[in-house]
Amino acid sequence: MSGLQVERRGGQVWWTLNRPDVRNALDDALIATMHDEARALARDETVGVLVLAGAGASFCAGADLAWMRRMRDYDEHRNLDDAIAVADLFHAIASLPMPVVARVHGAALGGGAGLLAVSDIVIAADDTQVGFTEARVGILPATIAPYVVRRIGIAAARTLFLRAHRMPAADAHRLGLIDETCPLANLDAVVEERLGEIALGAASSHRATKALLAELAPLPGAAERRLTAEAIARQRVSDDGQEGLRAFLERRTPSWQSRGPSSA
Repeated sequence: MSGLQVERRGGQVWWTLNRPDVRNALDDALIATMHDEARALARDETVGVLVLAGAGASFCAGADLAWMRRMRDYDEHRNLDDAIAVADLFHAIASLPMPVVARVHGAALGGGAGLLAVSDIVIAADDTQVGFTEARVGILPATIAPYVVRRIGIAAARTLFLRAHRMPAADAHRLGLIDETCPLANLDAVVEERLGEIALGAASSHRATKALLAELAPLPGAAERRLTAEAIARQRVSDDGQEGLRAFLERRTPSWQSRGPSSA
């Protein structure tokens, strides 16, 4: 199913990103599938919790290389369509009425880190690497920005977006992007323990709680989602956006890094 394995376990639904050969990188087909599944899940009152996981060595390494190659040749209008689809996916997951638990290991980069921001509870192996690395390829973490700010605040988001570095799970935990870390060998046991705790609560209470929180800390509306999509679409077709994508795909240093900060 376009790289997504969907499994029902009693009142739980597990989504496993199942593209291990590309470290579960996101592409347009996977994004469309996840969005469709999220819309269906939102209407299913028999589901008590959604678990996000990744097959293989990593949770999600960001954008798929083949998709990035195609995006390099898209005009701004086509880039906007793609970006709106991504923004709609994050909104669909963030607005789900049931708790969303992320089981994270390996790497969560770019859009993969965005999936942490739209989850309610994030449990990660302590050797996980997390990063919003978009600036290093000449673009920006636009469509995920509202959810990151909502989760960890503007000050922490500013630092992470501008440094664009990979950070260890302990740092992501300290900032609030990850709720709990443990050794990889214990990850499944800890996730099961947290799911057991969630199961002790009434599903109606969870749904009412998430509805209340959405009122207290509103999710981005359609206008804000379009604003973020337009920002990334413009940057992708800019000179630095094009150079950054080319450099990334060609496995070389982008030109602005050789210029240095004083001449940028």
